[in-house]
Amino acid sequence: MNKAVRLQPFEAIELLGKSSLWECVAERGGVLRRTVMFADFSDAFAFMTRVALLAERRNHHPEWFNLFNRVDITLTTHEAGGISARDIEMAHAIDELVPG
Repeated sequence: MNKAVRLQPFEAIELLGKSSLWECVAERGGVLRRTVMFADFSDAFAFMTRVALLAERRNHHPEWFNLFNRVDITLTTHEAGGISARDIEMAHAIDELVPG
């Protein structure tokens, strides 16, 4: 497997696309962050379960926080010291799992 390469913030933003709901944050060398809101805890937990299965298949796991109907997701590639193409791909895949 090739070593992950850290993307510059402008590269990450460009690859995410203009309509992306992901935020590029400078902390820890660069992370992607998104908050997703749901009708209730059950919907939030079901979403987290789908993302967990996706993460296992891709061997790329998000950091997240859940409070009732809210899920905060953070993506970064520790090996790259920031955002890599793997994070962009995972962000797009997670977007496909968000209802509506």
